Amino acid sequence: MGLTYAKSGVDIDEKSAAIAALVKELRFARRGFGAPVDIGGHFSGLLDFGRHYLSLCTDGVGTKLLVAEALDRWDTVGIDCVAMNSNDMICVGAEPLAFVDYIAVDRPRPGTVRAVGRGLSRGAQLANLSIIGGETAVLPEMVRGLDLSGTCLGFVRKGDQVTGSAVRPGDVVIGIESSGIHSNGLTLARRVFKDAQISLLDNLPGFDRSVGEELLSPTIIYVRPVMELLRKVRLHGLANITGGGLRNLLRLRIGVQVRIEEPLTPQPIFAAMQKLGRISDREMHQTFNMGMGFALVAPKASAGPAIDILARRGLRAQLVGRIAKGSGVVHAPKKLAYTRY
Repeated sequence: MGLTYAKSGVDIDEKSAAIAALVKELRFARRGFGAPVDIGGHFSGLLDFGRHYLSLCTDGVGTKLLVAEALDRWDTVGIDCVAMNSNDMICVGAEPLAFVDYIAVDRPRPGTVRAVGRGLSRGAQLANLSIIGGETAVLPEMVRGLDLSGTCLGFVRKGDQVTGSAVRPGDVVIGIESSGIHSNGLTLARRVFKDAQISLLDNLPGFDRSVGEELLSPTIIYVRPVMELLRKVRLHGLANITGGGLRNLLRLRIGVQVRIEEPLTPQPIFAAMQKLGRISDREMHQTFNMGMGFALVAPKASAGPAIDILARRGLRAQLVGRIAKGSGVVHAPKKLAYTRY
């Protein structure tokens, strides 16, 4: 038996059960102005705000921070923090406006926090948002090292939100490249190299930089390209391919089958991890993005213009599949099927 995310310490199914238990207890909701809008378990929540909806979401960088610690390189994880939030927000068609960060450290670290700030600033520029505040907490009894998370605020005009409800059989799926592992599955990735006795400072055969540098490649921020697409072409669904891999497409709650038939080619780091850890195809595609960091569902007529716009933005994108009758997500070449998030 090869390595799995669960064996590495993160059981996605147990996590989902814990989230469900939490959500079950969140019974109160404001009414009227500022009331939440029910769009199912989507990537970002919406609040009624007059002629608009406000969007609010929060996320962190996870154990990618342990890679940053090992390399003592902190200037990119701020980009990841902004990306993890803003890439979720655009999935409902909302444009990010503002961001607040939360940094927890075991001791004051001016140099480290300054480097994190450089990444946050770069992320803000890429996502076209303002960082309007935050919190830095020194928690020596609770934190070992540094933890980083943030919260993003955005808006979408009523009628322009994208929830997946318009997705129909005959639509196509467009995949947009990732930059590599992004900020998900790092617990499994680190376990793979640890068990293989490969240091994060080592180079793998055929790679021109260290394992740690590969894993620290910043998450692509898709905000500006997707905002342009929303203005110029018709889109029915948007999905950020993060933790859970292809299972993220189930969050659209569209009642049809998403068929991945011509997937993007994963970056070499994925093949290296799979071989070293003897990880199954199923585990790889439900843990990592496998080269596709974001997915669009659109009418067939939108595919060409959308891919052209993305290419002008410097992003590789292609038709990776289609929408069919049925349910779940199917990776046809690998004969994989996922029916629940």
